[in-house]
Amino acid sequence: IGPDGDVVPDIYGKLPGRGIWVSAKSAALEKAVKKKLFCRSAKKPVLIRENLVSNVENILARRLINLISLARKAGQAVTGFEKVKGLLETDRAKVLIQANDGSKREKARLRPPGDDSTKIGCMTSRELGLAFGRESVIHAAITAGGLYKEISVESLRLAGMRENNGNTDAKKGKEDV
Repeated sequence: IGPDGDVVPDIYGKLPGRGIWVSAKSAALEKAVKKKLFCRSAKKPVLIRENLVSNVENILARRLINLISLARKAGQAVTGFEKVKGLLETDRAKVLIQANDGSKREKARLRPPGDDSTKIGCMTSRELGLAFGRESVIHAAITAGGLYKEISVESLRLAGMRENNGNTDAKKGKEDV
């Protein structure tokens, strides 16, 4: 709860004070808003903005885009079908990212490294494009390095927020917001 008495999403977990934890799922956040659980937890009246759920989703999407962009700049991310396929064949890839609005047939041609938990499918081709400085991107892969674990966690959170919208084919998120 911010100084003005309104609910402030602390996605990064850096704001001072006591937080109110909600599961990273849009249904859980909508339920907390509808049943006024923030007021109950804060033990005082709070202001809940109308666009809280979409605001949290947008913040999570921006965070994931920024992390992927950092991985690209660090040489830990590649894009393009052939480059991703080559990286997956060398076992250097840790995470496969595919746009949820890409062709299902084309996406099926690439298998994630390991099991399905290493596949991210909660982003649009436009969002992936932002991370790589292009108009749109369908396939990308992240190699071992300091960012792939954080990218995986943040993608679970974003997938959880998008699960009710039908915008994801990724594993359901269980991380806290």
